[in-house]
Amino acid sequence: MFLTARPVRAALGAACALVMAAGCSSSDEPDPDAGLITVTTMRGAFLQPAEIGPAWAAPAESAAPQTLVSFCGGGSAPPQPPPGGELVYSNAADEGEKGAQTLQQSALVYADADSAGAGLSLLRTVADQCAKTSEVPAAVTADRNEPAYTETVEVRDLNEGAWSGFVIVRHKLYEAAHPGTADVAVAVLRTRNVVLVDSYAIYQLNNASAAPNFETDWKRLVGSVVQRVG
Repeated sequence: MFLTARPVRAALGAACALVMAAGCSSSDEPDPDAGLITVTTMRGAFLQPAEIGPAWAAPAESAAPQTLVSFCGGGSAPPQPPPGGELVYSNAADEGEKGAQTLQQSALVYADADSAGAGLSLLRTVADQCAKTSEVPAAVTADRNEPAYTETVEVRDLNEGAWSGFVIVRHKLYEAAHPGTADVAVAVLRTRNVVLVDSYAIYQLNNASAAPNFETDWKRLVGSVVQRVG
């Protein structure tokens, strides 16, 4: 897997070869509980920084446990994880002189497929309530200094192999006095008893153009994880 985004310090390198995770039943008449995905399998499917590229590393401060990423942007709080699932996650970032990239991978592992389906439905309800456009004023706090920006949000269906769900695509355009962009894709996909929430973001400084390879890059990152699980 090669990503070609250029605004950061170094282009992403090749990920390791994809492997199919064990757990699928080979029986012609599988037991209803057969083929469930384990927490261990999901942890092993997440991309590690070294697999993404040489400039990537685990962030100094990872996202707090038991939280998801923001769906709607505009300073909105992340949705609460739907009940009943065990949340596992892994984060990575590439911070350069002209911008940064982040990858926040999380998964809710449920006891059965029906519970995972209900969890996906709850998260889709949150996504469908996101405002399509937001005007956000500048924010200057003790731990945040962000110029004013306009953010657009698009929600669309997404299918990847045996996984199905949706993706939220957000685009930030900062005020002219502080040119820059941020493109974010939050893919929410379910298969069997797992709901994957995978968020890729690329931030560009002093550049008002959208990242040219953003769409290709987030799809490759998501595809790498789901292919490992199968």
